[in-house]
Amino acid sequence: MRFTRIVATAAAATIAATGLVACSGADDSSTIKIGTTDADQKAWSVFTDIAAEEGIELEVVPFSDYSPVNEALAQGELDVNKFQHIKYLAEYNVGSGQDLKIVGSTEIYPLALFWKDHSSIDGIDGEEVAIPNDPSNQGRAINVLVQAGLVTLKEGEVTDPTPADIDAAASKVKVTPIDAAQTPTVFNEGKPAIINNSWLDRAGITPDEAVFEDDPNSTQAEPYINVFASRSEDIDDETLNKLVELWHSAEVMAAVDEDSKGTAVEVSRDKEELNDVLARLEEEAK
Repeated sequence: MRFTRIVATAAAATIAATGLVACSGADDSSTIKIGTTDADQKAWSVFTDIAAEEGIELEVVPFSDYSPVNEALAQGELDVNKFQHIKYLAEYNVGSGQDLKIVGSTEIYPLALFWKDHSSIDGIDGEEVAIPNDPSNQGRAINVLVQAGLVTLKEGEVTDPTPADIDAAASKVKVTPIDAAQTPTVFNEGKPAIINNSWLDRAGITPDEAVFEDDPNSTQAEPYINVFASRSEDIDDETLNKLVELWHSAEVMAAVDEDSKGTAVEVSRDKEELNDVLARLEEEAK
């Protein structure tokens, strides 16, 4: 199994397994309502069963789109959610004026460069590389190429670079931002492209076809760690913290690995560290 653990240098807090109660922000029910956009994945059924064994009743609330999930949490319709990375949460908080926080980390999905009929980036100099043009992926895609040594930025390391930050004369490839849905088409035409995980399966591309992927341990990858989020007053709630612990159980991690076809990388980071990253990204987004 390709699952890799990333454990922070600071030890995660030990979560008490007793005295579990529903969040104060929810209704009077003892059920914990958790929102997500991928409720059909195997990991959720495994997670729900394990939580029940610990005396926690979960109601997984499915959403078909990202945009309403944080708002439902902020308005008290959910107790917690798990669907987003830190950067997305930071942008939501800044744009909405809300103050959602991170209860714990889950996993990260490396972003990769694909080049049909190639097993490495050898010979890629001079090629035109397609990257997703959406705000959630464009900067990260550019940094994938920076890590690969194919692109040089004018100002050195930048958390969320744009094409304007690229030093074209010093770079080995040209970058062309396009709609993320079109990146598999470019790949199938024989041109290199950075394709995010959500489009791989639909296009029949396997993760092991990647010729390069970003390092999930790098500072540049921190914004893309996926998290459990709650209202700020609930981040120390024992039940929510117990759920984070249970998500990292061997059974759930095996299901996540199966759902992601081996691409997910488990991330266990201290809650304070994660919220520090969130605060930094919020400042950058203002």
